[in-house]
Amino acid sequence: MSGPLSHIRVLDLTRVLAGPWCGQNLADLGAAVIKVERPGKGDDSRAFGPPWIKDAEGNATAESAYFISANRGKQSLTL
Repeated sequence: MSGPLSHIRVLDLTRVLAGPWCGQNLADLGAAVIKVERPGKGDDSRAFGPPWIKDAEGNATAESAYFISANRGKQSLTL
C-alpha cells in the first residue's frame, strides 16, 4: 500500500478498542501493520455484536463488524 507511512512496519499487540483503532489509522496511512492475537480466542472484539457480518446467503456469521472495521488493512497471526 502506498502512503506516507509505507516504509514503516508496525507490530500491533493491542486489543479491544483504542489500540486497534490506532493501528487501523496507521494502516490507512500505508504502514504494514501485523496484528498479534492470542491463540484460541483472539481479540475480545471478535465477539462484539450485533451487527454481525453476513455470508453470501445473507445469514449472520460470528464475524463482528466492529472487529473487521477496527482491524482493516492489517495482517494477523496468533502467537
